[in-house]
Amino acid sequence: MARLVFVVAGTALIVVGVVMLVLPGPGMLLVLAGLVLAARAVPAFARFVEPVRAKAVQGVEASVASGWRIAGSVLAGLGLIAAGVVAGLVPSLPMAGWATGSSLILSGLILLGLLAWSYHRVHGAGRRS
Repeated sequence: MARLVFVVAGTALIVVGVVMLVLPGPGMLLVLAGLVLAARAVPAFARFVEPVRAKAVQGVEASVASGWRIAGSVLAGLGLIAAGVVAGLVPSLPMAGWATGSSLILSGLILLGLLAWSYHRVHGAGRRS
């Protein structure tokens, strides 16, 4: 039963991650998380974990490589949060409501959280640039 849970959860994360590779979001990190979970149940997936991990780390480093990228990411996160508030407060907009708004707000918070984590991982205390 546990193996089935790991495979289903891992597969779901992989599918959502692949979708997020073309949409805004932490696609490569979700693919990595899905592979790690699936590899616990199906050892054949383990061979894909390290190459995806290396690619995810490259993405993390690239996302905080310059002040412009950081500023753009912060603005995107704040824009998602603002769009979520607007979607929740202005019911006349298409697909408006707090269901849409809360998902946008959550996406913005996740983006800002991952950005902070990435910055700390790359430029954290005790590291030399």
